[in-house]
Amino acid sequence: MTSNTTRTLAGALAAKTLVLDGGMSNQLESAGHDLSDELWSARLLAERPQAITEAHLAYYEAGADVAITSSYQATFEGFAKRGIDRDRAAALLSLSVELAREAAAQAREKGVTRPLWVAASVGPYGAMLADGSEYRGRYGLAVAELEAFHRPRLEVLAAAGPDVLALETIPDTDEATALLRAVRGLGVPAWLSYSVSGDRTRAGQPLEEAFALAAEADEVIAVGVNCCAPEDVDGAIATAARVTGKPVVVYPNSGESWDAEARAWDGRSTFTASEVAGWRDAGARLIGGCCRVGPEAIGGIATALGAGA
Repeated sequence: MTSNTTRTLAGALAAKTLVLDGGMSNQLESAGHDLSDELWSARLLAERPQAITEAHLAYYEAGADVAITSSYQATFEGFAKRGIDRDRAAALLSLSVELAREAAAQAREKGVTRPLWVAASVGPYGAMLADGSEYRGRYGLAVAELEAFHRPRLEVLAAAGPDVLALETIPDTDEATALLRAVRGLGVPAWLSYSVSGDRTRAGQPLEEAFALAAEADEVIAVGVNCCAPEDVDGAIATAARVTGKPVVVYPNSGESWDAEARAWDGRSTFTASEVAGWRDAGARLIGGCCRVGPEAIGGIATALGAGA
């Protein structure tokens, strides 16, 4: 675990608002890597791990306090489709945490002195399917089945020693319930972040109902939204803070929308760092960007929040 003077991420959140990184795929594609693959950025864990370290480093140097690992789409089932056995898949999941730690070490060598943290990404079941269902939810699986899917990789990621487990882009309350059960007893805190549209989850449940699931979960140190339009953030912060009393995490997309059939982004960016001070004042304690939000934007967030190396 980290040797930061604040000792725990929860302790750091009590002291100030922290800056999250931006989109991993955004940075990898900007560096020239082809991610047109069902494993998305997770493919590079096996093929080009140094590229992932470099992406994390770019965000740390831009002003991010927290790096989210490249394990979003990394699952035993997804790797098995590519002929990667279970032991190798577990090693790649662990590697995702190690690469972020290595990037933090390199950032310190380059003069970054603030505490740096690592969040192990745990994407939804639909991310493994790679068919856009992560933006819809309601996979037709029982909560127990979803828990059984998530628990093995959560155990591996937790054992790798991240500061927090990022349960992110969750589209519905069934999967949130499964994940909240699956993180029990792992000894690593978590944040729970929904993918939303307006004031509802992607599956259509009211956010008040969705956030309430995490209100009494001791493992959860923050709750909020990601992979949504920037316009959806204000309402989500207010609801999450009121319902849970926990620190709020927000990291929206650029404002463009993902076309799952074309596997391309459409529309225009509406993300602006000028909004983040208002998000902080409303209760957000972890603020960053998701898809199509790069290091320059994260640097803007850090500046707006008064962060610095």
